[in-house]
Amino acid sequence: MAHDAKMALGRKAMILMTLGVTIMTSVGVRAAQPAPAETKAERDARMEWWRQSRFGMFIHWGVYSVAAGEWRGKHVPGAGEWLMHAGHVPVRDYATLAPQFNPAKFDADAWVRLAKRAGAKYIVITAKHHDGFAMFHSAASPYNIYDATPFKRDPLKELAVACRRQGMRLGFYYSQAQDWHHPGGASWQSPHWDKAQDGSFDEYLQKIAVPQVREILSNYGKVSVLWWDTPESMTQARAEMFLPLLKLQPGIITNDRLGGGYNGDSATPEQVIPDTGFPGGRDWETCMTMNETWGFRADDHQWKSPETLIRNLADIASKGGNYLLNVGPTAQGEIPQPSVERLEAIGAWMAVNGASIYGTSASPFEKPAWGRTTQKPGKLYLHVFDWPKDGKLIVPELKNEVKKAYLLSDPKKRRLKVEVGAKPEGGVSIQVGPAAPDKVDSVMVVEIAGEIGTPSAPRAGM
Repeated sequence: MAHDAKMALGRKAMILMTLGVTIMTSVGVRAAQPAPAETKAERDARMEWWRQSRFGMFIHWGVYSVAAGEWRGKHVPGAGEWLMHAGHVPVRDYATLAPQFNPAKFDADAWVRLAKRAGAKYIVITAKHHDGFAMFHSAASPYNIYDATPFKRDPLKELAVACRRQGMRLGFYYSQAQDWHHPGGASWQSPHWDKAQDGSFDEYLQKIAVPQVREILSNYGKVSVLWWDTPESMTQARAEMFLPLLKLQPGIITNDRLGGGYNGDSATPEQVIPDTGFPGGRDWETCMTMNETWGFRADDHQWKSPETLIRNLADIASKGGNYLLNVGPTAQGEIPQPSVERLEAIGAWMAVNGASIYGTSASPFEKPAWGRTTQKPGKLYLHVFDWPKDGKLIVPELKNEVKKAYLLSDPKKRRLKVEVGAKPEGGVSIQVGPAAPDKVDSVMVVEIAGEIGTPSAPRAGM
């Protein structure tokens, strides 16, 4: 992922670039778009599982976890997976981390079980990040976890097996256009900090990036997502070197970071949640860390609270997006305990309220003062962050007939009293009681007649 503002592409600049590019492509500003190869119905069928999921787990794991944010005893500000770049570490010196990388505590099944407990429906893991180190057994370069470390295992293969066994979809992140290890892989960057990085970018693409993408799409069974990163210097011709490889995985979903004018299937705002969804119904996915860095950094204790993460999930779903929430495992192969605790807190909430997230579409209303709204045909899910002090929840824009209202957490679905607002304002109020059943996000279900926005004759006294 991107680094901070002092890097070649700062964190803020990358966020603005990502939002700007994805919004521009959504409204058709970018050129060089190929003719659609599928109908809308075919695309909808391909995207269906992803849209239903709403929540996935991102994993940034690599040889940088050995350094854990330090180089030769010195803290490198902001550096996790960007350590090599942030510290301008020479290629040969950085490669000395590989013999120290032996994640003996890695347990693919345990990782998948944790993702399932959290309520995540898919996993995306870094197959290769910008430091050029492959987390799989690659014939294209010996700089990989199998050949260059004492571990001598392929964690992507083990994770693929665990995902199939447990019914979890798997995706791979691949940095196709930024590689600080292999000659030419970062030739477009300025300045270079090591002559070993010099070379032809096109030759790097042909000899390393394209063969490795072929490997990860050929050797690991079903791959549901290919998550490109970053698009710099990827012309249309360079991007088209990769496109035939996608045929190896029919139905695969890709993001908007390949470059060359290709939008992919989803926009990828990073570390931010857009105020609204994307124009034209563009599929999108916010990727976000739980603390400040993507890869493991021992001194990063700036953890987001479980409350923030759960409300982020509801906020994103209310705008029609997915939440790809990151963990950065240690050099021993363990997911840090603060990440585990937060994932389990999300899972506990999802076990009760998952119906208000999975398979929902964006809110039909403006953002209400008390929280967020998601919907399914015939149902509204009211996510109440701020419980009304008078026990009366106002839904001012609701014009439909309300058949029934109840708490999602109530297994008996006991009816709540619904009153119709005075005309011409309309809307309804729901008597919800004095105390919030969930201090983070209490979810109300409102069953309605007709489509949202289609006025009907609401009945009072329900």
